[in-house]
Amino acid sequence: MKAGAPSDITVGGPELAAQAFRTGLVDECHLLLAPVLVGGGSRSPPDGVFQRLELLKEHRFAGGVVHLHYRIGA
Repeated sequence: MKAGAPSDITVGGPELAAQAFRTGLVDECHLLLAPVLVGGGSRSPPDGVFQRLELLKEHRFAGGVVHLHYRIGA
């Protein structure tokens, strides 16, 4: 499915994203970090996933949110 897709495939939601990471389907990752601490919830990345990341781009917004764009490394 990935090889035959005419454009990028976007995966959302913690469970589906976790499966995509575990099976090696993720090429790039966008993380939005907000300056707020909240306990509980789904973890990112999921348990049992180790990936080297190469930072491609970073953007800081006025409110303190940071967008990080990574390529999954080898």
